[in-house]
Order: sequence, then structure tokens, then C-alpha cells
Amino acid sequence: FSNLFQMLPIKFLHLCIRRSCVSNHLVSNCKFYCQKSSSKVRICQVLSSQEFGKNVQIQGWVRSVRSQKEILFLHVNDGSTLQSLQVVANAELYKRCLTFGSAVKISGTLEKSPHKKQLVELQADSIQVIGDCNPVDYPFKIKERHSLEYIRQFPHLRCRTKTFGSLLRIRSEASTAIQSFFKDNGFVQIHTPVITSNDCEGAGELFQIEPAGREQGPSEDEPHFFSVPAFLTVSGQLHLEVMTGAFPCVYTFGPTFRAENSQSRRHLAEFYMVEAEIAFTHSLEDITTVMEDLFKTATECILSRCSEDVELYHKYVAPGHMDRLNHMLKNKFKVISYTEAVDVLKHSQQNFAFRPEWGCDLQTEHEKYLVQHCGNIPLFVINYPYNLKPFYARNNEDKPQHTAAAVDLLVPGIGELCGGSLREERLELLKSRLEKTGLKDTYQWYLELRQFGSVPHGGFGMGFERYLQCILGVDNIKDVIPFPRFSHSCVL
Repeated sequence: FSNLFQMLPIKFLHLCIRRSCVSNHLVSNCKFYCQKSSSKVRICQVLSSQEFGKNVQIQGWVRSVRSQKEILFLHVNDGSTLQSLQVVANAELYKRCLTFGSAVKISGTLEKSPHKKQLVELQADSIQVIGDCNPVDYPFKIKERHSLEYIRQFPHLRCRTKTFGSLLRIRSEASTAIQSFFKDNGFVQIHTPVITSNDCEGAGELFQIEPAGREQGPSEDEPHFFSVPAFLTVSGQLHLEVMTGAFPCVYTFGPTFRAENSQSRRHLAEFYMVEAEIAFTHSLEDITTVMEDLFKTATECILSRCSEDVELYHKYVAPGHMDRLNHMLKNKFKVISYTEAVDVLKHSQQNFAFRPEWGCDLQTEHEKYLVQHCGNIPLFVINYPYNLKPFYARNNEDKPQHTAAAVDLLVPGIGELCGGSLREERLELLKSRLEKTGLKDTYQWYLELRQFGSVPHGGFGMGFERYLQCILGVDNIKDVIPFPRFSHSCVL
């Protein structure tokens, strides 16, 4: 520091000499700033690093503790990866509060691991317990593999398990992959409203909303908050159709709500939907092409970026599912008409709980059988009976069987994954159907879309949770969403 002191003013040097305490403070500070500080890093970065000798700091949760006479071994995970980092420390650093599940902050040096199964380990200099965890009361035990049914009892804690941690990373990557697919293919993302006056599906399974505190429903003195009844959305489709008057391809990805009084493994009151709308198309094939490309592109992206997490599911939750998934990805999806599907069902030897008849909706048991019949390859069923579909489905005007240009994508183990249709762009036909259903006044704005520069268009919706079930082989839909909402459930 001789050059540094030569540059200091003489008066300042005299002051430092006269005040030895200040001089000592300067020296101690010089020593402090010369020390090599630890870099705060995520465990996924550490495990792929070869910067041996580097000082780092990690934060995470203890997955295992093994204390020996002179040495302490820990495995720590921070949620960034399935794998845990091995930490080696002097036994003197062991504390009684250092238990399975406790949150820690550890500083140390990266060293090459002598074990073949891991490249690097952390030689700890200091271990600080940030949050205690009583392993006796903690519902997850260190040496037990808990079932999905068991961890479902603890929605506030299950993110700390390996299995559900993997699910959340896969879910995050799947969301990114879907968004990337649409961006790469020229789709514009639209944020459709959660509160709406529309019942897009027409099934009446709506959650009506009113301000809190009202003892009774709306009255003359207290009208509806939005002047009309308002509901949580069941679909963003009608709002996307608005946007096809200005954009050729649009999509939305967000929460939807269905007031189905069901606690089955297939239903949720709140779930996520991927919905897309394509303008300037007369063809169902344009819609099915996007469905198939979306499924395959997103799935291949997930398999490449979350290989360890997906492997955990395919090994312990759904053994053998990887082969079934590869079979889906390698083959072109098949297409049959609704009429052909009913004919297949009628000639099958299987006893169905619901007898298949033309004009009746396909049940889940029918959908699963059809996929198996077609070699466990995803299957498009097209041209459903006109009366089965909502008012917006395009009339095929075919005889003798009156059908709509609608399509469902059926996948192995799940049944229906996607549903879509061409939309009725012909004003008179649309007006006639709305009059028959008594919805003309409610959907006057929808009719106006056909009056001002309307074009033939169509689209589809895909249940995000069902998609995750399909690629992972998970049986219960409540196991692929962070906080499942269903009838009679406890809401956090």
C-alpha cells in the first residue's frame, strides 16, 4: 500500500498517525477487503461446476444428516434440481437443530468428490441453521417413499417432497415450452378476463360472484356490481374470437373455473387452460395440425430439459410410461369421424356402463377404448352431432346425419385432452341458432363480430393439468396442480 499512502494528503496522514485507533481501523479494513468473499449460488449450478477451490455459499433444506466422530455429512437441496449437494464438514460444526427438513445457509469451498456418483462436494467452513424442523412432528420421514395419496393430505408442505418438487419444475418448464411454441409460430398472447358475463360452454357450471358482505342477492336498491350477473370464466374462447378480427393467430393461457360438484380424480373447480384461435381457415385439419404440433413440440422440450424429473415419475409413479409416451411422439395422430367411432364402440365386445348410441356424447370409458382400439396413439374424433355442440360450432349442413365441424383429441389413459371446432361465421345461421336457444339478446355483440370484417376461423382448448397427466402417467388430476380446488376441499 506504499503507493496508496504516497497519494494521500499530508494532513490526513498526520491525523492518522496522531489517532492510532483510526490507523488500526484502516489496517483491519484492508485485511477484510483483501479476503476472498463467498459467491451465493444455486445447487444446480454447483453440481455442474468444476471450479474446484472456489468459495461459495448455498442456501437450502437438509435432506439427510450423518454425523460421525470426526466428520459430518449433509445432503442439501434448494429446489433448483432433483439432485442434492453433499456437504462435508468438521464434526464440531454439528448442532442439535441440524435435522432433516431444517433450512440452512452454508459457506465453504468446492472440492472434487472422491465418489464416482458425484462430481463435486462442498467442504463447509460454516453452517448456520436458519429454520428449525422437528423431525418427529414433520409428516415426511427421511427414509420413507411417500405415495401421492399420502402427500396430498399436506398441500401446504408437499412441495418439499422430491416427487412434488419434480412435478413443479416440470410444470414450470411445460408452461414455458407452450408459450415458446406459440411465440415461434406467430401467435399473439391475449390476456382474457377472469370475470365475465359469458357462459361459453353453455353447461351452466358457473361460479357467480358478488361483493362480500351482502346478506342477500342483488335487488333494486343493490343491483349487480357489474350491472349484470358476473361469473368466473369457464373459457377465454369468445374473447379470443373477438381478437381474430384483428390478428390471424391468438392464444391465451390462464385459470378457468367449473362449478362441478365432483370429487373425482378427473375434475377440478379451478384449473388452467391453453386456448388458441386461428383466423382465415375453413379446415379442421388446420386446427388438428396445431394441436398435434403443440403436443409433440412441448413434450419433446420437457423431456430434454427435465429429464431427471420426468424419469422419477416414469420410474416410481408410472413404470413403463416412457415407452408409451415415445410411442405417441413417434406416430402421427389418427383421425376418425364421430360416426365411425360409434360404430367401433357398438361392435366391440366390451361391456360399457353407458351404451354407445349415435347422438349421445362419448363418455370417458368410450374415449379410452377408442384410443386402445387405434393402437394407443392419440386420436382425433371429428364431426360430432350438431345438437351436442355449443351455438358457435360451425354447421356442416350434411344429411342425413346433421353434424358440426368439431373435434376432440383423445389420448391414452386420459380420454379427452383437447376440444375445438370451426366457428360459425355465417351470420344468418348463427342468428337462427341463437334465436332457437333464446340467447340472441345476450350474444348480440357476438353477432356483430360477423357483421364487420368477419373471417372464417376456428380454435381449440387444452387442459393443462390433463396434459401433465398424459405425459407423466399420473392418475389423479389433483397431483399435478400446486393447490387443487375441488368441491368440499379446504382452500388455503
